[in-house]
Amino acid sequence: MATLLPPPKRVKLTHGTAQIPEKLAEPVEVAPTIVVQFVNEDDGQPLGPAVSLPADLAREGLEGLVNNLKGSADDPVPFAFHVPLPSPAQAKATDEQSTKPAPTRLAVTTNILADVLKNPLNTYTTEDVLAIHCTPQSIFRVRPATRCSSTLTGHSSPILCASFSPTGRLMATGSGDMTCRLWNLDSETPWATLAGHKGWVLCVEWEARERVLATGGHDGHVRLWDPVKGVAIGDAMKGHTKWITSLAWEPIHINPKSPRLASSSKDGTVRVWDPTNRRMEYALSGHTAAVNVVRWGGVGKGVLYTAGSDRIIRVWDADGGKLLYTLKDHAHWVTTLALSTDFVLRTGPFDHTGKKPSSDEEAQAMALARYTEMTKSHPEVMISGSDDHTLFLWNLFPSTRDSTSDGSSMTNESAKVNGKVKPVARLLGHQSQVSHVAFSPDGRWAASAGFDRSIRIWEGRTGKYVSTLRGHIAPVYRLTWSIDSRYLVSASKDSTLKIWSLKTNKMHTDLPGHTDEVYCVDFVADKIVSGGRDGAVKIWRH
Repeated sequence: MATLLPPPKRVKLTHGTAQIPEKLAEPVEVAPTIVVQFVNEDDGQPLGPAVSLPADLAREGLEGLVNNLKGSADDPVPFAFHVPLPSPAQAKATDEQSTKPAPTRLAVTTNILADVLKNPLNTYTTEDVLAIHCTPQSIFRVRPATRCSSTLTGHSSPILCASFSPTGRLMATGSGDMTCRLWNLDSETPWATLAGHKGWVLCVEWEARERVLATGGHDGHVRLWDPVKGVAIGDAMKGHTKWITSLAWEPIHINPKSPRLASSSKDGTVRVWDPTNRRMEYALSGHTAAVNVVRWGGVGKGVLYTAGSDRIIRVWDADGGKLLYTLKDHAHWVTTLALSTDFVLRTGPFDHTGKKPSSDEEAQAMALARYTEMTKSHPEVMISGSDDHTLFLWNLFPSTRDSTSDGSSMTNESAKVNGKVKPVARLLGHQSQVSHVAFSPDGRWAASAGFDRSIRIWEGRTGKYVSTLRGHIAPVYRLTWSIDSRYLVSASKDSTLKIWSLKTNKMHTDLPGHTDEVYCVDFVADKIVSGGRDGAVKIWRH
């Protein structure tokens, strides 16, 4: 006997109209498709033809597609993605505070639908061709610190400065107890105590081959130390009449055998020293007030950047001390300078691979290769920060990326407009004095810290505003970047360190532990070292 199926249920009729069940009435949301043009962030060129994609394709899928377009699917490269905001959207995004800069980009961290199409700042629709800018990231990753692994005592006064050695094996800290201490970061133990200054140790600076450490003190003396033996190299180099504010070594790719040292002082001068003969080569005396910072750039045969309380930035040819530029755009003391090449100049021939040079020639070749690669597509640029609440981005040598061989003048007329040097951009937004500015190791980003308790991120090549990082409840004193340029660390008067993610432009980790203000911080490999008013050196790691 055949099986009989039950008759279908009768559809209920209400006033002659069939009622549709609620589950069938709900529409199924389907993600829209959008036409995307992937663009290389370095040169602005398209990576391939425009493609049509579902708007909810995850960021990882975008990364795989870009690697296919670039032919690197077998050895994929990580990318960061963003969409530039058109100017009308920027105008709408400006809030009631007219001084607050509007965002200039939208980062794609989840997918296009969530981060771009549904973002209230965006004016793009599915009818537009969406240009997504692709920025290659470091192929290695730094693990952000999450805990304090060591607290090292020894200093009896506040720690005023700190700096990793180029290889990351040693750490130097200067203190108000008139000593500099070296710490072994492999074992996280004290290495040596360097005593000799007759005042506070205000600045420490490593020679880029890690052979010599220089310190500057409140006594106006510059001292050199052997970091391996932990002893002084000769007597103090004297000449300044007031305390030392900053130190800078000559880059290794210019002088690998015996690089010179520049020191700036409260006495308004900058002195260039020959450490081998322990004598002063020449003094730069153009400033009319305290010189707050000196930087030694890698352009040509070397360039010295100096900034002072006379509101002026001066640029000098380091091969003799000839004045090249006088920049007078700031309205108050200029307290901080940063170069886009700071990281490669500071670490010289040493990179993340750990290879060490066996000779001066090899060290010079390795350092020059790193500097050339860094400035291959974009020249060395500078950012200056001031107590006038502003920063300026300068590109003073746009066509002299490579070292000059004939020793000719490096003055570049293309940096001038009507005979006056013009900055690339004026960076506005801080509501109080700027305390520190730092470029990321890859030069793509710049971060500035201020007494307004905020940190601001800028595009390192154009000066465009990216985002504001808020979380500190007191002035931010110091910034440092991870070697992969993915994380930023800030030190503040509120006694905390904070790690910020450049992927999300938000705080990644809060690191409390110090009992007073944190004056200095540095980041190398996967370790962070900090020091401050409590006199303790803290090492933070994953």
